[in-house]
Amino acid sequence: MSVEPEAPQPEQGWPMPPADGWTADDLDTLPNLPPHTELIDGSLVFVSPQRMFHARAISFIEWKLMSLAPEDYEVVPQFTIDIDGQNRLEPDVIVVEAETVDSHAQSRLPASSVLLAIEVVSPESVSRDRETKPLKYARAGIPHYWRVENDEGRAVVYVFEREPATGQYVATGIFHDRLKVSVPFPVDLDLTEITPRRSRRG
Repeated sequence: MSVEPEAPQPEQGWPMPPADGWTADDLDTLPNLPPHTELIDGSLVFVSPQRMFHARAISFIEWKLMSLAPEDYEVVPQFTIDIDGQNRLEPDVIVVEAETVDSHAQSRLPASSVLLAIEVVSPESVSRDRETKPLKYARAGIPHYWRVENDEGRAVVYVFEREPATGQYVATGIFHDRLKVSVPFPVDLDLTEITPRRSRRG
C-alpha cells in the first residue's frame, strides 16, 4: 500500500484572520509581523522596502519640525495611531501633544492627540495616501494632513486642513521647492534639501 506524500509546509505561516477582521489590539500580539505593518478596515497591510526618497523625506521633515514645533508638541516618525477598533495606521511623521507621550513602552498613540499627520507617498501606497488614509485621518479629527510626493526626485508637498463643518480635508496649498505655512505652527522648509546632492548639481 503506497503512502501519499505529505503536502509541503510553508516556511512561515501567516495567521488566519478572524471572521470580523483583526483589531487594533491584535497588532501588538500577532507574531512575526513585518516592520511597519498597518491595520486598515480589519486587514493587515504590509509595506514595501523603503526607497531613498522616502527615507530622506521622512528624516528631513522629522528633524526640521523638531526644531520648529512648540514645546508642548512632540514630533514622532513612523509610529502607529489608533483611529478606531479596526484601523491602526502608521503615518510617516506625526506631531502630537507631548503629554500623551508618557512611556518608553508605548506602541501607539490616540488619534485625538495628533495635530498633524504626514505621509510620504511610495509607488505602492499612492491610493492609500491619496484616498484611504486622509479620509480616516479626517474622520478621526486630525486637524492637518500633509502628503509628500516625489516629482522626478524633487519633493512636492500637498497641504490639507480639516474643515470643521464638514469634517473633511480641504486643500490649502501645493508647494514646490519651498514649504511655507503658518499653521499648525510657523514652518518654512527648503524642500530642495531632500534631493540628493548629486542630483542638485545636475
